Amino acid sequence: MLRVAIIGASGFTGVELLRLLALHPGIEVVAVTSRQYEGKSVTEVFPSLPYYSDLHFSAPDIKKLSNLAGAFFTAVPHAAAMKVVPELLNAGAKVIDLSADFRLKDVNVYNTWYEPHLCPEFLNEAVYGLCEINREKIASSRLVANPGCYPTSALLPLIPLLRSGIIDTTSTIVIDSKSGVSGAGRKALLATSFCEVNESFKAYKVGEHRHTPEIEQELSIAASEEIKVCFTPHLVPMTRGILTTIYSKPQKQISTKEVLKILDDFYCSERFVKILKPDLLPSINMVKGSNLCVIGAKVDKRTNTIILVSTIDNLVKGASGQAIQNLNIMFGFDEYLGLDVIPLYP
Repeated sequence: MLRVAIIGASGFTGVELLRLLALHPGIEVVAVTSRQYEGKSVTEVFPSLPYYSDLHFSAPDIKKLSNLAGAFFTAVPHAAAMKVVPELLNAGAKVIDLSADFRLKDVNVYNTWYEPHLCPEFLNEAVYGLCEINREKIASSRLVANPGCYPTSALLPLIPLLRSGIIDTTSTIVIDSKSGVSGAGRKALLATSFCEVNESFKAYKVGEHRHTPEIEQELSIAASEEIKVCFTPHLVPMTRGILTTIYSKPQKQISTKEVLKILDDFYCSERFVKILKPDLLPSINMVKGSNLCVIGAKVDKRTNTIILVSTIDNLVKGASGQAIQNLNIMFGFDEYLGLDVIPLYP
């Protein structure tokens, strides 16, 4: 039985980790941290988690916690993870970090989009945890940088097409994403309060969202050349889910069936990536509560544009579910343990 701890367990991603890990037969959650709820049981704070009535939140004493578990999820904001991850690694633990602190390989890029990095020596060691793409590297890693939610929804459809060479990389790739409010986190904010969000729909961080360099980094690796994207996120009045629409130009004339075949061939053995048939496009109801990414495609012959549509649950495949998938790979578990959850419908 693998002993696991969650640093920052009272946010949405931490709670989602606990929900899914309750289904995992090879995992024992031995510690969860939260300054706000220190001393309270998990079930007292989150009655939806009755499996954890004997597990209590503790202060994030990393030195003490490092001796309790062999694997750690760090579900804390950026800049907070880099303060604790080195100590956990030095204690011999393996870490799946759900923040952005170890996703970018170039420290200058991180410093530009975030703030000065405190331990850049770990950036090259960290493996980018997009499971279907980097499975072999993840298996031998002690530090995995769990991908962001928006990048996951954009990278999974685009990487196979870039690797196949069918996308014209001299044309800008446009990525248009819509996310539920849980993507902003559990902290109370005016911008994500009910009256501000309900019956509204808005774009935000236009041309400056911090997931942009992460997307460009991984697409550039896939294409073996520098890729720039135009990425715009939107906030929609729903709790969870991301739907991403991507526009790119093909190198030559190509049909919808040909695009779908490239995607289907690439992901044919992947349980968590589903490619839809022609004339079908994904919706958030296809993935809610699950670790699935569902992808559809359509070629607009009139404008010679490849249109990709993908959807994920931002808290599962976009965060905690993918983190557990990474842990399963790192520790040699069946990759699907704890994650075979049927989507919620309606």
